[in-house]
Amino acid sequence: MKGSLVRQLNQTGLYRRQPWPWRDGNHSRLLVGGARYFPAMVESIDQAQERILLEFYLVSSGRVMDELIDSLVRARQRGLRVWFLLDDFGSRGLVASDRQRLRDAGVELAFYNRLRVDKWNRNFARDHRKLLAVDGRVAFVGGTGLCDEFLPAPQGAGWHELMLRIEGPVVTDWEQLFARVWRWCRAQQLTFTPFRFSNAGYGLADAGRDGSSVHSASSEFIAERGGLMKVSTCEGPQQQEIKINFRRRINESEQRLWLVTAYFLPSWSIRRALRRAARRGVDVRLLLPGDLSDHPGIFYASRRYYQRLLRAGVKIYEYRASFNHSKVCLSDDWVSIGSCNLDHWNLRWNLEANQEVIDPQLCRQLQQQLRRDFEFSHQISLRSWLARPLWRRLYEFVLGYLAAILLRIF
Repeated sequence: MKGSLVRQLNQTGLYRRQPWPWRDGNHSRLLVGGARYFPAMVESIDQAQERILLEFYLVSSGRVMDELIDSLVRARQRGLRVWFLLDDFGSRGLVASDRQRLRDAGVELAFYNRLRVDKWNRNFARDHRKLLAVDGRVAFVGGTGLCDEFLPAPQGAGWHELMLRIEGPVVTDWEQLFARVWRWCRAQQLTFTPFRFSNAGYGLADAGRDGSSVHSASSEFIAERGGLMKVSTCEGPQQQEIKINFRRRINESEQRLWLVTAYFLPSWSIRRALRRAARRGVDVRLLLPGDLSDHPGIFYASRRYYQRLLRAGVKIYEYRASFNHSKVCLSDDWVSIGSCNLDHWNLRWNLEANQEVIDPQLCRQLQQQLRRDFEFSHQISLRSWLARPLWRRLYEFVLGYLAAILLRIF
């Protein structure tokens, strides 16, 4: 039973062709808000014994980075190796003095896709992943940036975000994924010795060649052996694993499909899959940013899709407490949390990475958290949508049309 479930998932036609396998024996903890996950990340760094890997898109100087740099300096003083992979565009807010402080401490820095005028549209390709991995044993993944916007007010803007603390064999895959990008940036091969976990199985594989579900039989297995997890990635148009898995989960959902994204500009195939899921009776909910979005243009452009979704029975909520920066998909007993928004731009240009999880306990925790988020949101009804002012309709039409043109050009 134990090994067969893992093999069943990994040998399905969908997963068999993907670079990262399902692995069992993993444990996760959901961390909500920067006030919880930033201290947990610093604590893990302070407890590290061998190596620390960081890969983040949005990095800016401030209180968060001050504490993180202090922790990394202490790690270097203990003799640990530290690698820090930043995106050249996303890290513009990290001042020169902070960069020099990291270098002086011996932290190895790399910058993904340096901005250059002669690259033209290749400058759009960004590393949007978010990862902290410690000793090959613990990893933090999700959607946060290393900046004060994710701190609660008054220290920060109070952006709403979720992170997942992971412990188990899947951390090895996150390290290998990091090493691939590092090699591209620095032409340097990193080799890590995997952490030896006790009572942990490797490999997940076949729900049957026909794709039949094995999830109903997994609860006992997971309770004994820990959650099932796999790394899911996007690497531009040539590698669309996250999009493929999203679409399949939407098509296979039976009871619940709750999606949270900071930017909602999905492909036509994803929108059609959402409508079809709602029409067959699935509880389909979209939790999107309200007018507190950090990119109002994207917020209004995304609203051009509301009417057809609402008519199909999709429930749409706009978060009002703050800017909701989370990226989550909850489909029955399957969860995906990570860096990838449900927008065509992310999937086309960025390096993205999500953690897929099959774990009933995590699903229950996430369901409870999302229900709380729905309470701080405004649900849009079809009736209220059709009655919105003309100026809003024009604004949404113009921005939506411009977004469509830009996506076709780039």
